[in-house]
Amino acid sequence: MTLMKSVFACVTATSIALSALPAAAQDNLKIVASFSILGDMVEQVVGDLASVTTIVGPDADAHVYQPSVADAKSVAQADIIFVNGLGFETWSDTLIAESGTTADVHVATTGITPVKVDGAIDPHAWNSLLNGVIYVTNVADTLKAALPDHADEISANAAAYIAKLEALDTTTKAKLAELADNRRTVVTAHDAFGYLAEAYGLTFLAPVGIDTEAEPSAKDLAVLIRQIKSEGVAALFVENITSPALIKQVSDETGIDIGGRLFSDALSERGGPATSYLAMFEHNLSTLLTALSDSNS
Repeated sequence: MTLMKSVFACVTATSIALSALPAAAQDNLKIVASFSILGDMVEQVVGDLASVTTIVGPDADAHVYQPSVADAKSVAQADIIFVNGLGFETWSDTLIAESGTTADVHVATTGITPVKVDGAIDPHAWNSLLNGVIYVTNVADTLKAALPDHADEISANAAAYIAKLEALDTTTKAKLAELADNRRTVVTAHDAFGYLAEAYGLTFLAPVGIDTEAEPSAKDLAVLIRQIKSEGVAALFVENITSPALIKQVSDETGIDIGGRLFSDALSERGGPATSYLAMFEHNLSTLLTALSDSNS
């Protein structure tokens, strides 16, 4: 029996057991979010009105994630499932379909204009804070429909959260606008920052495309290194979800320093610098500014 079949056999048994529970045991709304950044957004909006489970946790790579038995059980028991969409969770359709869940599935990026990187849709839409506002609005609309008796509280939570996102967006635009033209091009491990580049006027290059599962050929890497040398890249950055080896190789071959670590697809573990979406963005902004300021040129 394959791992996936084993997972779903276990889920089927769980679903049958759940159907036998009295209704009162299932009253608490159960929400599943596909990955940690989205899970945090949902928690900010719903507060203590429901329990939120995240499939792909902190410092984990959703591109290559393999769902576990525990994940399948969570999906089977869920009332609402939030996914990013835009092709980000390549495993989610199978997990949801084969779990037998009756949960409503909602795509948090509905209404966002996709950015394309090398012809492919970039799913990392949260890397624009104004897109983050759209995520939160979509989540709030779904939760108000699911919990109509608490609609005012959910609206208040969402409004307070959106105000913080919009304030940080204003700050981010102002601070990054101060960078010199020759300090606005950087390299990251994979193409996760297309929305940040478009929203805040930076250029991001990467040896790997939008999917971390891909690996650059020696020829592709050589082309990138020539481009880095010719375009005057200001800094290199490692990411929390990928090995730093490739960026270290680029640093060795170009002589460009590594400017720090950015959080791209996942929050940090507890105690880290990016345990929430807001904290992640603040950390990334600070890291970029420290490496790209004129004093480091």
